[in-house]
Amino acid sequence: MSLNIDMDIKHDVLCIRLAGELDHHTAEQLRELASKAIEDSNIRHIVLNLEQLTFMDSSGLGVILGRYKQIKQVDGEMVVCAISPAIKRLFDMSGLFKIIRLEQTEEFALQRLGVA
Repeated sequence: MSLNIDMDIKHDVLCIRLAGELDHHTAEQLRELASKAIEDSNIRHIVLNLEQLTFMDSSGLGVILGRYKQIKQVDGEMVVCAISPAIKRLFDMSGLFKIIRLEQTEEFALQRLGVA
């Protein structure tokens, strides 16, 4: 299985929608695409929609944490939304929800960031 990455920009928010598997085979592609978008488009916030993500390993957690740190440098915020129970458990165990907010839907996440 591979990873499908769909990104668009709303104001200063990068919306990333992932489908498939985020693992050591696909994490580098996401890192490159997201970092470039953040740098090229003056992005302040990220909404990460994981509704279609079926698998994630520690490489995926690492790339998400790296983009969080990148956004924090500009006093931005990362919001995760539409997360499956299995992926949510991984976030819980890793402690990522201590620094990254969880919203039910992408629309709620955008409202939280003042964009919708």
